[in-house]
Amino acid sequence: MADLETSIDGGIATVTMNRPDARNALSMDMRAMMSETFHELERDDTVRCIVLQGAGDHFMAGGDVKNMHEYLKTASGAEIENYFVNRIHNLHPIMFSMRRMPKPIVAKVRGAAAGAGVSVAAACDLIIAEESAFFTLAYCHIGTTPDGSASYHLPRALGIKKTMEMTLLGDRFTAQQMADHGLVNFVVPDADLDAETTKLATRLANGPTFVYGQAKKLMYRSQQNEFESQLQMEGEMFASCAAREDYREGVAAFVEKRKAKFTGR
Repeated sequence: MADLETSIDGGIATVTMNRPDARNALSMDMRAMMSETFHELERDDTVRCIVLQGAGDHFMAGGDVKNMHEYLKTASGAEIENYFVNRIHNLHPIMFSMRRMPKPIVAKVRGAAAGAGVSVAAACDLIIAEESAFFTLAYCHIGTTPDGSASYHLPRALGIKKTMEMTLLGDRFTAQQMADHGLVNFVVPDADLDAETTKLATRLANGPTFVYGQAKKLMYRSQQNEFESQLQMEGEMFASCAAREDYREGVAAFVEKRKAKFTGR
């Protein structure tokens, strides 16, 4: 079976990290497939929402530490540094694709989101988690620093103090704790995770897809833009949406007191 599987139904692409025996730890094949898959979904106009999940009982347990252990048995010095620089950088196309994706990405978190699992979940636009899920930025336990964009996304979502706590102590945090601190959007009973994720993804897939893509650009750019630049961007984004069919439909539905039927165009 492939390390990554994708299915599309009703405008929702479900991307499944598929190494359940390894808690979906990132293999090199999975990294390559994720990069290619997100690139394809970005260009697929039939896809209006993406759900990222792990197979089995867990979301993702980060990097493949067993594989790293085997490598370190025979490697040394500068060879190790070069290897890991390349290994870390091959994650980056995935993060760039997720940020650039002109449609919402929902992380569906069951069980553990550990190490790079936290990074990947944080790179999604929304996170829905079961009550028993937990998050741990456990890099300090193996003697290294976070990767996979954790140092970018977590301080912005959690604030620097909570991020430092996660980084320096490597403790576990419940889904509810992460919701209270601003990383997780929705916490649901374990038995309801599938149904609630489908409900959320369907709602997004039936929304104004182009608007979602423009809104992502607007909100993420606000983290770097100065005030004047951000307001300029607001005007440009609103105008680009107003020229679309969904804006015409949304305005008509509001005036006619009915629910809008968006097509994503």
